[in-house]
Amino acid sequence: MRYIAHRGLFKGPNSKLENMPNQINQALLEGYDCEIDLWVFDNRLYLGHDGPQTNTTEEYIRNDRFWIHAKNLEALCWLRHSPIKHNYFWHESDKFTLTSDEYIWTNPGNHLSIDSVMVMPEHEDPTLEVTRNALCYAICSDYVERIKELRCN
Repeated sequence: MRYIAHRGLFKGPNSKLENMPNQINQALLEGYDCEIDLWVFDNRLYLGHDGPQTNTTEEYIRNDRFWIHAKNLEALCWLRHSPIKHNYFWHESDKFTLTSDEYIWTNPGNHLSIDSVMVMPEHEDPTLEVTRNALCYAICSDYVERIKELRCN
């Protein structure tokens, strides 16, 4: 099972810390993969959820533990044409989205498969009990630390 810290968060939501390099680095040190939000404007890379907030570099996002959410068309095209292989996707309110590494990014409340990433289960079940026996490849949440504990007990 892979645990993906949503925007680098693993202990719960915190809008001040999400998509911030220090928080992402901490999640990586804790052993989690990270979903990050990437924007591209004028061929410059930025992290941020609702808009470009923090400058970043191609070198920084060159990490095989990142699940990169392309937030605008320029980011999607940049990732697609990058000579470096990235695991990325784009979605809005789709039930399912296929990532570039062919995993099924699955929004809350939808069926899972062994190739699925269960996304934000707290939106479906605030107790996170739905994650305890979920059969999927990975879980992406702001609460992956708690989910990991639930699944290990």
